[in-house]
Amino acid sequence: MATIQDVAKAAGVSAMTVSNVINNHPNVRSATREKVLEAMARLDYRVNVAARNLRKGRTGTVGLAVPEVNSSYYGQLAAAIIAAAERHDLRVCIEQTGASRENELDALSLSRNRLYDGLILSTVGMGQADVERLKVDYPVVILGERIFGGPVDHVAMPNVDASQAATRHLIERGCRRIAVLRGPVTVEVDVSSLRHTGYRQALRAAGLPEDPDLVQTVQALTLRAGAGRARGMVESGLDFDGVFCVTDTVAMGVLRGLADAGVRVPQQVKVIGFDNIEESEFLVPSLSTIDPDHARMAQRAVDLLARRIEQTDPGGSESMDREEFVSDFSVVVRESTGGPGLRSNPAL
Repeated sequence: MATIQDVAKAAGVSAMTVSNVINNHPNVRSATREKVLEAMARLDYRVNVAARNLRKGRTGTVGLAVPEVNSSYYGQLAAAIIAAAERHDLRVCIEQTGASRENELDALSLSRNRLYDGLILSTVGMGQADVERLKVDYPVVILGERIFGGPVDHVAMPNVDASQAATRHLIERGCRRIAVLRGPVTVEVDVSSLRHTGYRQALRAAGLPEDPDLVQTVQALTLRAGAGRARGMVESGLDFDGVFCVTDTVAMGVLRGLADAGVRVPQQVKVIGFDNIEESEFLVPSLSTIDPDHARMAQRAVDLLARRIEQTDPGGSESMDREEFVSDFSVVVRESTGGPGLRSNPAL
């Protein structure tokens, strides 16, 4: 197997020049770079990535801690993060926290022991009281709800604004008795509380009353919980003509529950979700939803983490200010609110 010294000899340069070419150092003349690359190709020289990372004190691996690995939303998010990480020559190791504060804190405290260069942590259980626990000696990017004053970069969804837009869409489609399906009420700011806030803002802006009977709580944001709550709403005689669900998973369950109860969507009740998971497009009826631009969120999270990792290398850049990034969103109108269905692909 060819060595860096063999390449240097074949190219007529020093081993340091070969190293500079391998590491894409800017202070190498184009002609010299071409000569080194030609020698590398002729000798079939392979860069020993493991050895290079060892010299830098890096493993080339980052952690991704998510609440659950068997949900469509987190699977879609993980795939986007893996794709973004590949563009930085990083591999991703995935952990499941079970939406537990203790497991999220464990992911923070044990990531260095697991030899990650950095961690992307999707938080559900952690809150304001855990800010000090985020002060670790390696790069971390938080995905999820804002932890005020946190010392790490944070990539979040536009939960309030997007939920307001989702509810406003139902109002524009003629709904006046709109139910919201959310998770349990807690003392911490979470997905449900923020999206409930957006729902309430839309009602107030439209001059519609906030009926507490229309605020429906499920103990878990699951298909089964959504279906059961939808059946219960119909069986109790609750008057509603629209439903905003804080996740697509809950909304998919609601569609099933309404169908079981003989309620037609969108003719009698219109339904909208949040997340734009892939399955939402293929339901009958297809599900209207909020698209929070997962790909952009994932790319931003990985870009921030990669920059922090580079700062920890010898000769890295000066520390940059912590960043709070909120993604864009769009309302995707499908059959469940009276929009178009899936168009056939003539190429198939």
